[in-house]
Amino acid sequence: MSAPDASLPWSVLLRVFMRSLFLQASWNPQGMQNLGLAYAVFPALERLYAAGAAREEAVRRHLVFFNTHPYVAAAIVGGVVFHEERIARGEEAPDKVVAFKAALMGPLAALGDGFFWLSLKPAAGAVGAALVPLLGLWAVPVFLVFYNLVHLLLRVRLYWLGLTLGDRLVEAVARANLPARGARLRTLAALCAGGLAAWLAVSFGANAGGARAPLLAAGCLALGVASYVLVSRRVPNYVVLYLAATLACAAGAFL
Repeated sequence: MSAPDASLPWSVLLRVFMRSLFLQASWNPQGMQNLGLAYAVFPALERLYAAGAAREEAVRRHLVFFNTHPYVAAAIVGGVVFHEERIARGEEAPDKVVAFKAALMGPLAALGDGFFWLSLKPAAGAVGAALVPLLGLWAVPVFLVFYNLVHLLLRVRLYWLGLTLGDRLVEAVARANLPARGARLRTLAALCAGGLAAWLAVSFGANAGGARAPLLAAGCLALGVASYVLVSRRVPNYVVLYLAATLACAAGAFL
């Protein structure tokens, strides 16, 4: 039986991070991401605890229910390793890491959904779509590179924060202000979508021989800006939709 080692080399930390990319590969309706989490941190547990009861107990700690956003889960995975190192050295009780996971998985799930699903993915898609007139099919690799570069770099950053800060990663994540960054990404998505709509209006109008296609394009842009201003001032969405429909009918009647 090998003696436990309460310090982890870079090779083990890298294996833990790489395994965390497969967090949802073992998703199940009972524990959700628990098997993926246990799989991710096992190289660290294997190094920290000697084979036997101590290692088995450590693995069982991470087989309880666990579910969060799969990208920001990197912060929790790093935090789990942070706490397990201290548990192995006798500096903390095992309940500490269980409480750490339970306290963070809900808030980080909401944060990750808002930033990655509702901001980054639409922005990357809008940028890719807006580049289609210039790049054609090459806009698809641009979308993939943009989206994956941002999300992978953030995953690495969050993992490092959890690994080095433990519970204090909450303060670091708060300073990163992901909601504000997400709002800027949504603005970028709106601008790209508006620009693409204008290009389509001009292109379709020109192909159909419409002399007033530039006016239609300007109208699309103006409507987009007006809609953004109205929504930002909490005007109900249905009012904006009715306004857009009215202007579209007017454009169809007079252009």
